[in-house]
Order: sequence, then structure tokens, then C-alpha cells
Amino acid sequence: MNSWIESRISNDHAFWPLRTIPVGFATTSNELAVDPQGRVALGNNGDPHVILILARLAGEWIFLVKTGLSITLACWAAARAAAQFAKSEHLATGQSLAWIDAMADDRPPTPGRLQDVMRSLAIHWTGASPTFMADEAARIINLWPLIGTCETIMETGGDIRLLRDPQTDLNGYGCSHRPRPWAVTFASSTASSASERGYEAADRARLRLTADMLRSGDRSALLGEALAIRRAIGRAFRVPPGSAVVLAASGTDSELLALALSHLPQADQRITTILLAPEETGSGVPMAAIGRHFAVDTAKGHDVSRSEPIEGFRSDTSLVAIPLRDAEGRVRPAASVEADITLAVTSAADAGHRVILHALDVSKTGLLAPSMALLRTLRSRFAATLDIVVDACQLRLAPQRIRDYLALDAVVQVTGSKFLTGPPFAGAALLAPAVAARLTKGVLPAGLDAYFSQGEWPRGATAAQRLPAGTNYGLLLRWRAALAEFQSFAAVGGPRTISIIQQFEETVLRAIKTHDIFVLQPVPALQREGASWDNQRTIFAFAVREPGKPDRLLDPGAMRQLYRWLNADCSALFAAPSERSLAARICHIGQPVALPNPESGQTGWLRVSAGARLISGEPSHRGLPVDGRLAREMADLTVVFDKIALLHANWHRVKAADPVARYR
Repeated sequence: MNSWIESRISNDHAFWPLRTIPVGFATTSNELAVDPQGRVALGNNGDPHVILILARLAGEWIFLVKTGLSITLACWAAARAAAQFAKSEHLATGQSLAWIDAMADDRPPTPGRLQDVMRSLAIHWTGASPTFMADEAARIINLWPLIGTCETIMETGGDIRLLRDPQTDLNGYGCSHRPRPWAVTFASSTASSASERGYEAADRARLRLTADMLRSGDRSALLGEALAIRRAIGRAFRVPPGSAVVLAASGTDSELLALALSHLPQADQRITTILLAPEETGSGVPMAAIGRHFAVDTAKGHDVSRSEPIEGFRSDTSLVAIPLRDAEGRVRPAASVEADITLAVTSAADAGHRVILHALDVSKTGLLAPSMALLRTLRSRFAATLDIVVDACQLRLAPQRIRDYLALDAVVQVTGSKFLTGPPFAGAALLAPAVAARLTKGVLPAGLDAYFSQGEWPRGATAAQRLPAGTNYGLLLRWRAALAEFQSFAAVGGPRTISIIQQFEETVLRAIKTHDIFVLQPVPALQREGASWDNQRTIFAFAVREPGKPDRLLDPGAMRQLYRWLNADCSALFAAPSERSLAARICHIGQPVALPNPESGQTGWLRVSAGARLISGEPSHRGLPVDGRLAREMADLTVVFDKIALLHANWHRVKAADPVARYR
């Protein structure tokens, strides 16, 4: 067999079920044969693309049969996954695999078309029959949107940013739900491509759920998985008894959730929402915080008008934004910020409003406010009038911090898609017992049905009963990937974690000093109670001097260009071997943040971040010794700054070419 094909099957994440199955290589021209014992023979003489597709088919087909599915149902499910794999890999099939288009289509095939597919594929399985029962066809057709590859399902249940661009095979964050181990990745402040570890954890769940749903003929297995995910999140972050976990497609979706919970105690009371540094959270947060649509589509696929009110939320909710930086972009003194917070809470409470204070732990550039001491004071002073919502979506904090926030009767927003480096759009809200108790009273705003289903909420949450039945399958798989990253990270001790983070910081500072084009964003040290790894700085924002004008820093637009070029292979623009080699490296880092500058304009700040995968070990480096792996990571981190310097020195040439980032 072609060594390239053997390498793909041996090493590619897409073939992991096949790697658990005895595989031989046939000496005949037959491209695929499966014997009654489930052993595979792949042909030597066939088209390489066809053999890859059939290998993908075989691995899943055998795996599903071993779970107890009939050969026919397993064949159709495996054929759909293989067809989607062929499309995503842009594999040429010609006429030899005529079933690909029908099985990859979003529209389910007719029973007659399924008959044709089974007739085509039954020849590969010794003793298989092309006939089937009508009930089997009905099951696959009914469950069609839920059958397919892991990455295709993980691209559902979010908004437009999750969709894969067919030209680049990347989503709106410049990353992929498929592993991309050849890319240098320090993008955990924004979003990361799935790792092999995360992908395989999600894919194991996907295959298990596929088998369960095809056996039962319904979607009830997904509700059980949603419950298991919520419990796993609760255990991971050690939430106390009586707390609740609600799943949300994103941190911004959980913002709507938090606002909805504040409607439950007293629906006729006006609400004031206090946000800290909204420009350093998410672009849609200020709209979600007052009950407005924050995008043009929702996690459940509804088309909406951005900034329009959402049905059921109070239209008179006030928004107070408190900046953490001054007009020139400098970080404001903590005492000044906390004085503003206290005044805003007091004024709203005195006006008879219910107050929602959003604490920030931490922002896009690593800022934290207010202190735990102030939160305790405000909770004691304003009691039931005040709701505390903690934006911990970066999740750069230890579980004990989460317990401390929950002790203040807070809602803590978390995601698995920032520090944990799980796939983008994996959010959740952790509800303190006093807040969770509200779920048995009142009714959630009607417009939440465009964002949530009942399955994302705890059982017995009567307030959520009018939401649609079901749950967000893509969200469940994304959380499976994130939880796999969490488990690997949690297995590393605190001292080791601190040591790696400190080594990361030293490498960033050294790389920045090597080139005179960088300016590091200064941020104050985190003021947390007690010693833990989360006292360490893990986000480093930096600006770049404008080419030819070293006294000026690149604006956000230019930094967005640089961000895209970093994520692209730029080698075609260079002749010298060393420059070509450096320019070819694909580097995915945090999207630029726009901050004000002293010239009354804005500066763009790119970010490199230490994520959980750096601590636990990038799976693609698993063959290296621990010290060798870390040396590789730090060398890759240096590559980010070296490539920026190369692009900066050739700015006009690169700008004219405007290279495009792609999956490979």
C-alpha cells in the first residue's frame, strides 16, 4: 500500500477507530474487504483517495457493529461519516463512489437511495445482505441531522462564527474543530483548534451516542448526555450541593441566561446591569446584558436582527458601563474603579432597581475587577437587591475561586473554549444554590427559546418548561473535548503548573526584547486571596510599531491583517531558505483587542496566552520527553515573534499579496 495512505491511517485522528481494529493490506485489486470477524483488508492497487474514504468507512462501520447495531444501520451511519470526511478533505472520488454526494447531503436520502447505497457497500462485508427492514430506513432518516463526523456536528449549535469556510476550511476564529497540530497555537484567549486528545474524546462520545440513538430510534440519549456533561462540569469545578449547572452555547449566551434569572424573583422590578470594561469581554455582551439579540443568528439557528429586543425581557433595563482603562488606554487605579462600582450599585438600588453587577475574572488582556473584598461588602450591604454575575469565561482561575464566588450567591459564567483550549462555543453558567432555587419559580422570558432547549437546564427547572424539548448536540461534543483537556490539566500539580507558566512569561519577555518593534501591554499583578497558579499572568498583549514610523503603533485594522498573515503560509513571498522556512510556519494567536491611545485613536493589541494544553502537554508532542516538549513549545512561542518581525520588515510586499490562512 502507498506509504502516504498507511501514514494517514496510522496517525490521523480521523482513523482512530480503525487503529483499534486488525488491519491487513490485500494483495488483490479489491479496495476494501471486511470478514465476519471484523478484520479489514485494504487494497494495494486502488485510487489513494478512494482507499482513504473506504478506510474511514471501515473503521466506523466495524466499530458500530461491535456496539450491537445491525450491519445495515452501521453501514449507513458509517457511510454518512465517510462521505462528510471525503468532502472536508476535498478527496476526489469520481464515479467509483457514487454514494458520496447523497450521504454527505444535509437532506436525508429516500429509502430507495438508501437501498442503492447498501447494495453498493454490502459487497465489502463478507456475508452482508443488501436488504433491510423499513424500520431501519426510517430510523436513519429521522436521525439524519445527528449522524456524521464529529467536526460536522461540533460546527452546529452556535452562531455564524462556527461555520467552516469552504475555501479555507477554517471557522470565523481562524481555527478548526479538527486537530491542526502543524500550527503553532497560543490562542487560548480567543479560540483554539481541537487537539487530538479533545477530538478523540468528543468522537468517542459521538460514536456512543450514534449507536444509542440508532438502537432506540429517538434522541433521548442526548438528554442523558446533557445531564452527564452538567454533572461532569459540576464535579470539575467542585460546585457545592444545591448548585446548578446550565449549558450555554457561548459566554454571551450565558449573559442572556443570567439576565433571565434576574427576571424571576420579581418580574415587575426594573433592572440595572453594571458591566466592567465591556470592550474587553465580548462584542455582543452589552446587548445581551439588556436582553437584545447580539448576532444575526442564534445557537438554535434562528435568524434574528442584531440589537433588537428579545421577547420577554424587560425593555427598560438600564446599562451602566464602568471602564477599567482611562481615555488613553492606561489601567485605572483599583480604588477609583471600585468607587465607581459602589456608586453605581448604590444609585441603582436607591432608585428601587434590581442590580446585576458583573465582576470580571479576567478580561481579554488579563484585568480583574473588583476585589473579592468589595464583592463581599456589596453582598452584605445590598442582600437580595443585588445579583452578582462573574464573567469567568476565560476560566483562568482555580476551582476554589469559583467556590468563593458561589458562596456570594453568584452566577459564574465559564467556558471550555478559552484557557481549557476546547473547541469554540462551549459555555456554561454555574448557579449558586440561592439562584438555582429560582428555577422552580416563575417562567423564563419567551425569547430564550431561540437560544436554549430544555436539555441544557437542570431537571426539575419548571421555569424552563416552555423551552423546546431536546438539547444542543454540538455543544455537548464541544464540552466533551474541553473536559478531556481539563482532566489532563488537573492532573498536573500546582508547583509544576506555576513553573511552566513562569517559563512561558520569561520566553515572551525575551522574544519581545529581541526585536525593537514590539511594545508589551503593562497590566497590574492579579490581586487574589491566597497562593495558587491563577495568581500568575497568562495573557500577554503586545502592540507592533508601524513600519517606517516607529513612534506610532499599528491600529486595529492593520493588526487584524497581521493576525491573518500569521495564520497563513507566507513562504511563497520569500526567496532565502531561512526566511521561507520561517514564513511557512502557521501561527495562531489571540485576536487583536482595540484599546484607546494617547493620540485619541486606537491601537491594536495582539495576544499570546498560556492555556491548559501548554501545561498538560500538546498531544502532538507526546513522543518527546517532558523537558523536550517544553523546549519545543518555547521555541514555537519564539517563532511567533520572529515571524511577525519578518512580516513587519517586508510589510508592503506582504500586504500586496495578502496571504490567506487555510486549514493546511
